[in-house]
Amino acid sequence: MLIFGVVALLVAGCSGSGSESGAAANEVAPAPTLELAPQNGAQDVAPAGPVTAKVTNGRIVRAVLTNTEGKEVPGTASPDGATWTAGEKLGYGKTYTLEVTAQGASGPAITQQATFSTVAPGEQSYVSMNPLDGQTVGVGQPLAFYFSKNAPAPDKAKAEEAIKIQTEPAVEGAFYWFNNREVHWRPKEYWKPGTKVTVDVDVFGRDLGNGVWGEEDRKATITIGDAVVLKADGASHQMSIERNGEVIRTMPVSLGKPSFPSNNGVHVVTEHHATKVMDSSTYGLPIEAGGYRTEVKWAVRISNGGEFLHAAPWSVGQQGHSNVSHGCINMSMDNAKWVYDLLKKGDIVQITNSGGPDLRPWDGFGDWQIPWEEWVKGNK
Repeated sequence: MLIFGVVALLVAGCSGSGSESGAAANEVAPAPTLELAPQNGAQDVAPAGPVTAKVTNGRIVRAVLTNTEGKEVPGTASPDGATWTAGEKLGYGKTYTLEVTAQGASGPAITQQATFSTVAPGEQSYVSMNPLDGQTVGVGQPLAFYFSKNAPAPDKAKAEEAIKIQTEPAVEGAFYWFNNREVHWRPKEYWKPGTKVTVDVDVFGRDLGNGVWGEEDRKATITIGDAVVLKADGASHQMSIERNGEVIRTMPVSLGKPSFPSNNGVHVVTEHHATKVMDSSTYGLPIEAGGYRTEVKWAVRISNGGEFLHAAPWSVGQQGHSNVSHGCINMSMDNAKWVYDLLKKGDIVQITNSGGPDLRPWDGFGDWQIPWEEWVKGNK
């Protein structure tokens, strides 16, 4: 081993000229340079925007981001030390200082600071959502988002960009605006049972356009349950109940009479009421004009216009034979209780041959009344 060591030393000693070796020894590594963002003195910075530090010819060895109260904002450096990024959003109307130290291959470390302030928005919009975190819903449930009315309506493209939706398994879906503050997202076809849906309303600290900023982030994890589809036929006066593609029951029903027909089309379950006072005056039909005010049992709402499935013991004789309701689906007490217990929010009730108009898309969750070719255009 010693001989090999001597040979290696001799070979090394014979390589190159002495002048070249001296020049290499005298080379000085370039000093590191830092680039901080936002830059020092920046104002009206978006709290959701990136706060970063980048170094050339060195590594970041220390980075501290603090607000005026001295509270430190956490951050993470890349494995090679070339970058540092703040790990959370900032607050509105605050001043921050980012101090970063970098070390090069040789020579002293350098330190750089940037002090900047975030925007103090005049208008903020809160986003409500349906369904909520943890809920299990039916295959017809759209994802609905409502921007608060106490602020200007958002820019639609920016609003959509802030709402992130992930599904497992993946599905094709799109947004559709029902008005300037209400947007829904639904898949092309009914959801597949068992699908997991993750919603991230990432609006805080973001400019939503039209002078409005997001007030609060929202998150939800939603599960799609069994595929429950009710099919009510106004001609046969029968309603079949399917679960995951299998008909599990058929029952006699009575739909809306000719003067108050039910709406044809795909309805989505929105509410359950063990007992509810059905008051036609809330839908613009006073009692003196042929309306009603009646307490019913086992009511399940399927449109905002007043359509429910509910028990109607007074019409049992007509159920299965004629349509006598004011637009609701009448059932016997036992059948209504069975349906009430089976249904969940987001289940489908499809009405055909009612003699009435088609359900309007904005009436409850009439989303499925809009053809996919029209839906994907977004109504922006």
